[in-house]
Amino acid sequence: MHNSTRRHFIRLAVTATALAATSLTALAEDRVIKVGTLKLIHGITPYFYEKFVPAGVKVVVVPFESPTDGKNAVVTGSVDFGIFGLAAATLGGANGEPVVVVGAACNRGMAVVAGKDSGIASIKDLKGKKVAIWPGSTQEVVILDRLAAEGMSIKDIQAVRVSFSDMAPALARGDIDAYVGAEPAAGISLASGVGKIVEYPYSTPTGSLNMVLSTRRELIEKDPELIRTLLKVHRKASEFAMSNRDAFVEMAMQKLGQQKASIEQAAPNVELTWNIDDQFLKQAQYYGAQMLDKKQIRQLPDYKTFIDPSFIKAISAS
Repeated sequence: MHNSTRRHFIRLAVTATALAATSLTALAEDRVIKVGTLKLIHGITPYFYEKFVPAGVKVVVVPFESPTDGKNAVVTGSVDFGIFGLAAATLGGANGEPVVVVGAACNRGMAVVAGKDSGIASIKDLKGKKVAIWPGSTQEVVILDRLAAEGMSIKDIQAVRVSFSDMAPALARGDIDAYVGAEPAAGISLASGVGKIVEYPYSTPTGSLNMVLSTRRELIEKDPELIRTLLKVHRKASEFAMSNRDAFVEMAMQKLGQQKASIEQAAPNVELTWNIDDQFLKQAQYYGAQMLDKKQIRQLPDYKTFIDPSFIKAISAS
């Protein structure tokens, strides 16, 4: 009887110890939010999130080379949120994928760059030239719109498929005459003395709208509080980076592996943002219409569900 009681006591003690250890582990573990972003200076905002996350929350930043890869990671649930170009998001929405834009991420960040001694001084001068473009990017849609405004089309240039990170090196090697790129490529070309700005292509009705913050429909339905939490952090991080230029430049140098001179050339062409306002909605819908007109999508996304400004509006009002 004594031995039986002793064994029972030991079992209870072991169970209690295990439960206590489990509870302590649960308390010690943070809620992990995975955020994908592009390897671009205007995708730098998530690296500032850790400054503003509430206790018990940890952010893991996952870098992507291509906007499509970032969008696919959101759709499959590999990441909870993703920052990438409006083009990739619109393509996903038009295809019926459960990608939802819940915030803005950046304006500007684009540039048409040519070799310093190329003789290219305007969009019209691109005729017959080798121009690097990343298919499926926001830049592609914008340059097609700019070409049309000049009475030209993609057939008037020699479009070359080049990723954003390879554009500045390709120009330096002489593989291309110009590129429609994303920062910090333009900053690199300027700082090295290889390139010059043909124009910042913000004169179309799309304006300077560029990248967005997206998530998937399932996460909105299952955990709206997580969306609110992340967007509050995103707002604070965006505003901090924009008001602290030195920290912005330092973070971009660290995460992108670029020299200070290149980043300082690129930084003025970047506006990190978060808000979805009426202008954003108007520009986004015009942009989608351009993609449809150029047969990059077969139908428009359902903008009533594809862009959800409700969380941003609630944050703005609080």
